[in-house]
Parts: sequence; C-alpha cells; structure tokens
Amino acid sequence: MDDELGKQLLERLTAIEQRLDTLEADQSQLREAYARSRAHLRRLWLRPPMWTFEQHPPRPLDLSKLPAAPALPKQPPRIAIVTPSLNHGRFVRATIDSVLGQDYPRLFYHVQDGASADETVEILKSYGERISWRSAADGGQSDAINKGFQDVDCDIMAYLNSDDVLLPGTLACVADFFEQRPEVDFVYGHRIFIDYAGMEIGRAVFPAHHSEALKYAGYVPQETMFWRRSLWEKTGGGLDEKFTYALDWELLLRFMKHGARIRRVPRFLGGFRVHALQKTQANASTSGTAEVALLLESLHGRKVSREEVCSRTKLYFARSTIYDALYRLGVLRA
Repeated sequence: MDDELGKQLLERLTAIEQRLDTLEADQSQLREAYARSRAHLRRLWLRPPMWTFEQHPPRPLDLSKLPAAPALPKQPPRIAIVTPSLNHGRFVRATIDSVLGQDYPRLFYHVQDGASADETVEILKSYGERISWRSAADGGQSDAINKGFQDVDCDIMAYLNSDDVLLPGTLACVADFFEQRPEVDFVYGHRIFIDYAGMEIGRAVFPAHHSEALKYAGYVPQETMFWRRSLWEKTGGGLDEKFTYALDWELLLRFMKHGARIRRVPRFLGGFRVHALQKTQANASTSGTAEVALLLESLHGRKVSREEVCSRTKLYFARSTIYDALYRLGVLRA
C-alpha cells in the first residue's frame, strides 16, 4: 500500500506541476497580449484614426450606407464654395464634379486658379457657364480663397481644395442643419480618406465638438467645414494670408474668439485626398510646425509644449478612438 500511495502522490504532484507550467504559460501569453494591447492603444493615442490616413489597402469607395440626403428647406440658403487651385489638373475635375453633382439649387461655385501650367485651365473651360472661374497669379492659397469670396452674395460659405471632394448629399445636409439650428454658426462632419486614384484608404468618425481640445489641436477636417457668412464678416471677412498650412485652424480659432457656436454633424461630408504632393503632409514638419506653435502661443499668451498639448487633448482623442471602434463594429452609424 505504501508503494501504491507513493505512486499516487507522485502522479498528483506531477499533474500539479504540469498545471502550474500551463498556468505560467497562460500568464506569459496574457502578459504578452496585454503588452501588445497597450502598445496598440498607445499608437492610437499618439496617432488617433482622424490623423491616420492610410488605414487599409485601397478599395473602391463604397457610399451605399450613407443616409439619404434630407429634403431641402422651402427656401434653401444660398451657399458659396470657392476652390483654390494650382497645377492640380489631375484632381480638379473630380473636385468640381463632386460639387456640381450635389444638384443644389442655390449654389455659387468658383474656382480661383493660380495660373496653373498644366491642363487645369482647359478643364475649367470645359464646364462652360456651370462654374465661375479665374486663372491668374496669386499670393498663395489664402489669397486665392479671399479673392474667390470677394463680392459674393450668400448665406453659407465653404472652401474646398482642388484635390478633395464633397460626398453625395452634403449640401442638402448642411442646408437642413443650418435651417433646423438657427443658433449654430459653423458645422463640420466626418471624413473619408481617398488616395491618388480616388480609392478609399480610411475613415475618420468624430465625437461631438470639443472647444477646449480645439484650442490645442486643429482637428476639424477642413473639407467638411461650412459657416454662416455673418460669422465671416464679423471676424474680418477673410483668411489670414500669412498662414499657408494652418489657415483653417487660424480661421476656426478666430471664429471661436467671436463666440461662434460650432457643431459636428454626425455624417460623412467630405473626402480628403492623400497623395505625394498633398500640402498637409508635405508641409507638416516645416511651415506647419512653426504655424502651429505661433497659433498656440498667440492663443495662450505663452509657449505651449507638446506635453501640454497631449495632456489637454488626450480625453478628446481617446473619445475619438472609441467612436471609431463603435463605428467599425456597426454600433455607431454615420
């Protein structure tokens, strides 16, 4: 019996040791999974989806799940859109078609071209009287936009760069939102990232607007921005022409200083084209860095460190990551 009991005890000890080995291996795998999850979350924290342009391989742009455009108000507001352009002949037709394709009844659309040397002028001519346009040397993007808006009679304003696009139903959605919310001065929405060929490479879903975060990071997607003309006039009636990179953020901060009521529309409104010559990427580490620092210092009255920017915006960007996850899981519709 003693030998048998000893054998049983040995078997039990062996089983316990094997179980402990298994538990240790499981814990090791859990630790590795936890470390990977933390690293992934840290990447999202530092580079949230709204600034991660190439999220997946190019695929056809699928707009089948976009909600139907709302009915237009009985008296639709007059909308004016200006497109600044320079040697973007390869993209400008898609931009123009995305605006004209809205079939909006009270639209003034103007392309202010900076004397392009490529096929842009011939493309502009091909539209006849369907668009307004001028091609002449200018002082840069801000100057071109300001020139385009000169003497324009409208209720709602926007500018769309010559490589970006509006998504179907955008103008009807914007008109309806302003009609339903007369207290709102400025709106923007979600964005889709497209590549050189117009293929989709990512999406960005934005939480509700957060004014405090905007004081530290220009996160609003420019191609989805629309505002009332009264706000434009109250804040100087033009873009600040010394800015070549952060001109949209400077305009937004100026709007905020004058009490603008800003809202995020829960809908995809624009497509942001990502390509080698895209200004946002090309200038981010040069003029972009200097302009961002200038705006931060001007707004806060002192130099603002990167650490402070991260601290002040982390909750908003964490929320944006959650919104993105909920959208991709089908819980959140946009």
